[in-house]
Amino acid sequence: MAEEQKVIYYSDELNDEFSTMQIEPIPIDENYDYGSDSFCWHLRRFFFYRLFAMPLAFIYLKLKYRHKIINRKVLKSCQKEGFFIYGNHTNILSDPLVPTFVSFPKSVFVVVHPNNVSIPHIGQKMRLLGALPLPDNFAAARNFMRTMEMRIKSKCSLCIYPEAHIWPFYTKIRPFADTSFKYPVQYKTPVFCFTNVYQKRRFSKNPRMVTYVDGPFFADEKLSSKEQRKALRDAVYEKMCERSKLNTVELIQYIKKSESDAQGDGENS
Repeated sequence: MAEEQKVIYYSDELNDEFSTMQIEPIPIDENYDYGSDSFCWHLRRFFFYRLFAMPLAFIYLKLKYRHKIINRKVLKSCQKEGFFIYGNHTNILSDPLVPTFVSFPKSVFVVVHPNNVSIPHIGQKMRLLGALPLPDNFAAARNFMRTMEMRIKSKCSLCIYPEAHIWPFYTKIRPFADTSFKYPVQYKTPVFCFTNVYQKRRFSKNPRMVTYVDGPFFADEKLSSKEQRKALRDAVYEKMCERSKLNTVELIQYIKKSESDAQGDGENS
């Protein structure tokens, strides 16, 4: 007998969160250290990120999902400059790992929720892996922006998940705001996107994860800053929606609750 498909009921595509991790976030204030540009900091990051974390991440993605990246060649045109890359947010463990291999050999930093640097015992290590938690106050925001500018000038890749909330194995692209597209407009950088899709495997319950890379997209400087943000967002969203049609398996069915659908509260499986 076929295994019954898991069903999740949602009400708000923009704000509903289905991550299973329940973590009390630490404050990201003016005292939070986003990392420096010193030789010692980069040396520590090299050993922890390149020599320790990357091999483990590669093995996990290959064994668990037979991960494959398609069209990464489009990044070659911008290897000598920093850029922003946007992806869909569908996997709790894999989403922090995929940008590393999409951007390789360029070093990547990922904008994350404070939860990601608040995990007991390993939260501080996340900074060396490239986590840039969103700030909680104005003073922290200045440090955040200063760090982002520093990484772009160092020709790094900065990854953002514009959907913001994790929907595990979701096979469509949720609508997202253009807020995060202010960064490439401000720093005048190219934009790329990647779309993770899930494809059925013959002899495994785990799907294959295939990552499609697209771009570059450039802001039209003839437009206002607000219009540039929207145009970039729309171009990325349209391409990601196109790629999402390449999903061939749906592990979790997401159903929108109607206002009268009282029995749909919560999550069923």
